[in-house]
Amino acid sequence: MAAATALLIGVGAAPAVSADKPSQPRQCFWNHQVNSFAAQGDRTVNLRVGVKDYYQLELFGPCPDVDWTQKIALISRGGSTICSGLDAEIVTPSAIGPQKCMVRNVRKLSPTEVAALPKGAKP
Repeated sequence: MAAATALLIGVGAAPAVSADKPSQPRQCFWNHQVNSFAAQGDRTVNLRVGVKDYYQLELFGPCPDVDWTQKIALISRGGSTICSGLDAEIVTPSAIGPQKCMVRNVRKLSPTEVAALPKGAKP
C-alpha cells in the first residue's frame, strides 16, 4: 500500500508535459477555385488555385491515367473546402469508366517549391 501511495505521489509531482505544438494555420481552398492541374507521376497532382496559389495532392496509390489525361474532376467530400486528404478525391476518365483516386495529403506549396517543380509538373 505504501509503495502504491509513493507511486501516485511521484506521478502527481511530475511536471505536466504540454501536448500543444505550435500549429500552422490550416491552408484550405474551395474546389471551384482550381484553375489547372499537372500530374507529377501517377501519385502526385499539383493544382493552381486562384491566381498565385499552388497545392500538391499526394494520392494513396497510383491513379490510372492521371499523368496523361487532359481533365480530372476534383470532388470535395463533406464540405465545400479542401483542407486535408480526407476532404478530396480525384476522378480520372479511362476506357473502362471513371476511376476514383483517394487523396492522402494536401499541402500548399511555397513560391520556392513552385519554382523548383520539374518541367511539366507546374500547372
